[in-house]
Amino acid sequence: MNCKQLGGACEKEFHADTFEAIAEQSKKHGMDMFHEKDEPHLKAMKDMQELMKSPEAMKAWLDSKRKMFEELPDS
Repeated sequence: MNCKQLGGACEKEFHADTFEAIAEQSKKHGMDMFHEKDEPHLKAMKDMQELMKSPEAMKAWLDSKRKMFEELPDS
């Protein structure tokens, strides 16, 4: 999966066997972009903070991303 597919702002790809591992890679990338003050990523983080205000919306978003991961073809 890539950063944009996970709500981010770029095409950086993440590879792992589990959704949790992909999420960790994405989180680390987000922190790196935060420290670099990358504007597109900062906007994506702000959007994610809004989503997190609703536990139901956040769960639905996570479920949809997990489903997307599970439907990816094995490489």
